[in-house]
Amino acid sequence: MEVELIAITRYLRGDGSPEALLEYAGRVCYRSESRGDPASFLRARIREGHESLIEHASATFEIRGISRACSHQLVRHRLASYSQESQRYVSMDDPEWVLPPSILADDEARRIWDRFAETVRETYRALRARGIKKEDARFVLPNATATRIVVTMNFRELRHVFRLRISPEAQWEIREVAVRMLEAVYPYAPTVFGDLREELRQKYPEFFAHLSEKES
Repeated sequence: MEVELIAITRYLRGDGSPEALLEYAGRVCYRSESRGDPASFLRARIREGHESLIEHASATFEIRGISRACSHQLVRHRLASYSQESQRYVSMDDPEWVLPPSILADDEARRIWDRFAETVRETYRALRARGIKKEDARFVLPNATATRIVVTMNFRELRHVFRLRISPEAQWEIREVAVRMLEAVYPYAPTVFGDLREELRQKYPEFFAHLSEKES
């Protein structure tokens, strides 16, 4: 799995940071002037629940190597824009798979999976050899098929996604996607995401430690 932040809102006045834009939008509400400390202003507004102002900034991520099962969950977050690799136009002759840790940890389960995966490959190729279009041959592909997707969300929606998906109740794969997204966007908007990041890291340190181990 790879999660890359590929774009983020820039404020065309001042220092160009997304948080400077959010302070400006918030101060329009109160007809107040900046005191040179956008962080304290934004923290106060977020603490008060005045989060509409953080909708003015957004971030775009490219996510690679997640399963279709995971992407189906992700696209249910409707206040977002998505562009996903198309199985109608991309050949799946030799697809990549994403397997749950429970299968990877069980030798017999892995053998069962490998037999199934080979059947899928053979069936897909046989259908294509018969002249079946990719858009129809794809019907044999399982949720484990890896995909690639570009996602854009505003900061308010990102906070919602992080709070919902970085929890023990979330499915393991989308939880890791959310952790990686949070870690990628946090350096660019530490005031917006810092409180939530600290809360989640304290409540669920194992989710963040697991990510650190993978990248060490």
